[in-house]
Amino acid sequence: MRLANKVTLITGGGSGIGKASCLLFAREGAKVVVVDLKQETADSTVQEIRDAGGEASAFAADVSKGADCEAMIAFAEKTYGKLNVVFNNAGVFHPEDDSVTNTAEAIWDMVIDVNLKGVFLGCKYAIPALLRAGGGSIINTASFVAVMGAAAPQIAYTASKGGVLAMTREIAVEFARKNIRANSLCPGPVETPLLAELLSDPARRNRRLVHIPPGRFARPEEMANAALFLASDESSYVNGSTFLVDGGITAAYITPE
Repeated sequence: MRLANKVTLITGGGSGIGKASCLLFAREGAKVVVVDLKQETADSTVQEIRDAGGEASAFAADVSKGADCEAMIAFAEKTYGKLNVVFNNAGVFHPEDDSVTNTAEAIWDMVIDVNLKGVFLGCKYAIPALLRAGGGSIINTASFVAVMGAAAPQIAYTASKGGVLAMTREIAVEFARKNIRANSLCPGPVETPLLAELLSDPARRNRRLVHIPPGRFARPEEMANAALFLASDESSYVNGSTFLVDGGITAAYITPE
């Protein structure tokens, strides 16, 4: 098992990439702290893990709140005695996030608070715990739009993910000699209930799909597999990376017909 004897904490663990990662990490031997904004969704993921014979505990937290992030790390250490891996995955995409000239300040603030500040707070409180455990791995969810402009305007989301990328690099350099690695997972669009809702209009959906070389969105499990590699000792020399898992979007100029 690739995560045997490791304690992992995953935010946004109630759905999408976070849930798929919680289930996979548990199958690979990790004790998993499932963090989600809603207690019931975190509990649901934990129950699935336990039903499959894994070990997990649920914790409700708003990652944009420092007290919540501090508490979730304390919960992990109190429950399992240590913390080896933190996957700062929780994020939002607001339907009113638009062009820089159209996006309301309140929308900007909300997206930045969750997607960027939430990762900052997760790292702020997790790193001391990782140091107490002798080191560990930090995985921060960015996006392919952190390295290229989005095909459709989404200024707050794009800016937040670019910030995650830059912040992760700095953390990776600062703590490398203390046995802590930090990497950014940069997914392409992933087939989740949130994406399905946002792209319920077929024309809007197809506008995204035309830019994806394989002609489909990713599955949450495909991102979980990438996160597993970054969490495991197999990636022991991977640090400060921009780990693109986008189906080739960032490699394409003209997509195949």
